[in-house]
Amino acid sequence: MTAPVRLRPEIAALPPYRQGKQAAPDAFKLSSNENPFEPLPAVIEALHGALHVNRYPDAAASELRSVLAERFGVTVDEVHVGAGSVSILSQLLLAVAQAGDEVVYAWRSFEAYPGLVTVTGATSVQVPNLADGSHDLVAMAQSVTERTRAVIVCTPNNPTGEIVDAEAFEIFMAAVPETVLVILDEAYVEFVTAENAVDGASLTERYPNLVVLRTFSKAYGLAGLRVGYAVGPAYVLDAARSTAIPLSVTEPGLRAALVSLEHEDELLERVGRITLLRDQVRQALIDQGWAVPRAQGNFVWLPTGEHTARAAEVFQRQGVVVRAFTPEGIRITIGESASVDKLLGAAQEVVRSL
Repeated sequence: MTAPVRLRPEIAALPPYRQGKQAAPDAFKLSSNENPFEPLPAVIEALHGALHVNRYPDAAASELRSVLAERFGVTVDEVHVGAGSVSILSQLLLAVAQAGDEVVYAWRSFEAYPGLVTVTGATSVQVPNLADGSHDLVAMAQSVTERTRAVIVCTPNNPTGEIVDAEAFEIFMAAVPETVLVILDEAYVEFVTAENAVDGASLTERYPNLVVLRTFSKAYGLAGLRVGYAVGPAYVLDAARSTAIPLSVTEPGLRAALVSLEHEDELLERVGRITLLRDQVRQALIDQGWAVPRAQGNFVWLPTGEHTARAAEVFQRQGVVVRAFTPEGIRITIGESASVDKLLGAAQEVVRSL
């Protein structure tokens, strides 16, 4: 049947976001960068006390914003809370970009970026990563034109895992006009162990065109509750709030985020265990012959190139569900310790067979 409703051609041609594949009961799901640990008991208790779902949540997320503002030494108006950091990214892009404008970002990077830019009506300007999987900040700065309204910088970069160097980022910021919004996507910042990595939260007061995105989904293990936040200039975040869907952050999500911050030491101890396992897995893959970029998120990247689809099938046969980005590579989440043997066994089979 011919569809009677006229759709925007660019939206009709846009593939929807694809979530990582679900795993069979006997397989490990390492495709969605989820935290393998269950929520803390204190978080579970808080959720039981926040199940008055017949009532709307606090639309302003006032308490959580106040706690985050104190933590980062900014005003409450310089903090924005949304249903995951990706929703805030969407709001920011809607606030600054429209048809005829451009948004610059590295590629490959987070797969949601192209779709979010298309929805605004703007045009994506994708700058290839360097050979090691990191951002080419020089080329990104050179890609900024009079039509550029925003630049997205992802560190650690999803899916390659490389960080943005602090000194290189400051050089980059000096090269980007203050009229262009720079969005520093730090969804995996808690997993970073590299001493030279940029720390966006320490820079927002220095750069009036910088917004930093973070989330409770990854390190804090609240992916199913969808809570993220941004730190940046109040007038920019006010514009993002104007584009937001009202009441999209639930009360259970707000409660869980607050309790997670209160018990952060316990959560960061778990993060330390994940990063240790990540480094061990990366080294084992290198020992197998893989060229694995420096991993600084809770995942590793295998540059499988033209063999990506077949390699993903090998992993799935071995009981490991991975995220395949054909024809570039495979991203594998660091999950349960019990998954490591299967992961490495499948990776070794790929080396032997492909």
